Amino acid sequence: MTRLELKNHQVWRDLTEILEKLDANILVQEHLNQCDYKVCGYWDEQDEYYETITLPRTLEAKLVSSSIGITYQERFLQLKFFLIVDVVDTTKIPNNNTQKIGELVLIYDENIEFVDENWFLDVDSSMLEIS
Repeated sequence: MTRLELKNHQVWRDLTEILEKLDANILVQEHLNQCDYKVCGYWDEQDEYYETITLPRTLEAKLVSSSIGITYQERFLQLKFFLIVDVVDTTKIPNNNTQKIGELVLIYDENIEFVDENWFLDVDSSMLEIS
């Protein structure tokens, strides 16, 4: 059996360089603008369906992880963001001025062209407009 150790392989240095040069904030802002801060046709974890969920325009997306995926036929980049908003009324959330209202995972192909999105939203959040 051939043993291959990737711990110090050039692929990790290349990946680190790519992720450092990529401006994930621009990608997520572009995505939010294109969807007009709306998520349409959302199913939550309890299989409840929501026609439209409108996100607050003051939303901040914070990159929390990034990864590269490789299948036999394709390669892709996956970026995971926490969706955070400032809370003006601290009586709703005492001792805290921000609230995480969900997560967004964006997937791009090797040419940094959008492929897919996955939303995980806190539908109980008062910061979301649900219809």
